[in-house]
Amino acid sequence: MRILGIDPGLARVGYGVIEVEPGPGGHQRLLDCGIIRTDPGRSEGDRMVEIARDLRQLIRAWRPELAAVEKFFFYRSSTTIAVVQARGVLMMTLARFRVPVVEFPPMQIKLALAGHGHAQKDEVLEAVMRELDLSDPPRPDDAADALAVALTGWFQR
Repeated sequence: MRILGIDPGLARVGYGVIEVEPGPGGHQRLLDCGIIRTDPGRSEGDRMVEIARDLRQLIRAWRPELAAVEKFFFYRSSTTIAVVQARGVLMMTLARFRVPVVEFPPMQIKLALAGHGHAQKDEVLEAVMRELDLSDPPRPDDAADALAVALTGWFQR
């Protein structure tokens, strides 16, 4: 099964694609990870178009059977609305390609990977590296976060 993990944002959308073997002895394998970066000099609408276009390319290239998306954690920030709008573009694009979606808040991702919901970023990163048998941490951080979301999608299926 291929799972696309997504860490939503406007300036940077983290993504990670894993392949998992079902069954008790199955393991997870990293296929791809990175970020969709939008041009801050462009309008928000143009940046949303960039996100949708790049996500369409990822979906066509990897054909995920499931998408796991981090739920937005609400806080007061000047970028809150833009991030929520970008997340909407992501969800719409996944729906257009009929990719089933599961959503997880940050605390649930931390719990699934590190064993407790208040885990530090480095604890989650260590778990991602262990689960995917990586010798080096995935970069940038948004991509590593997206891989954590993808793994949570697998663990919580």
